[in-house]
Amino acid sequence: MSFYELSAKTNMGINKNMSEYKGKVLLIVNTASKCGFTPQYEELQELYEKYKGKDFEILAFPCNQFGEQEPGSNEEIRSFCKLNYNVTFQLFDKIDVNGENTHPIYKYLKSEVKGLLNSEDIKWNFTKFLLDKQGNVVKRYAPIKKPLSLSKDIEKYLNK
Repeated sequence: MSFYELSAKTNMGINKNMSEYKGKVLLIVNTASKCGFTPQYEELQELYEKYKGKDFEILAFPCNQFGEQEPGSNEEIRSFCKLNYNVTFQLFDKIDVNGENTHPIYKYLKSEVKGLLNSEDIKWNFTKFLLDKQGNVVKRYAPIKKPLSLSKDIEKYLNK
């Protein structure tokens, strides 16, 4: 299976095929509005502004599995992100990233690049995955890794 065969509903309820992102470097992140890492939205938006014209996209998947830190509805999440961080990158429907209801995109991402101690499970909000222009998962970053610190890796794959 290829990443481009997958799809997900946007935060507005529209089904989006990942094939629409062919030829782009992607940063995929599970997000939450009430987390200690929530201010990373600011750096994610900075990254998006810096590279969006260069075949780069950020795909954010809100998740309420870690300390119930994303309790809001899609509309509340969208409003929070816009008002507090002026988010303009793609927000998706709230999903599960672990367990029996893991979204297929996260099943794929986790199977491609393992995390700490070779575990597939997502440990917390704001775990990040970097995909190259061919849809290959090339890096997985822990939640503590600040988005702007990924610039060098993003540029490396934009220039390939």
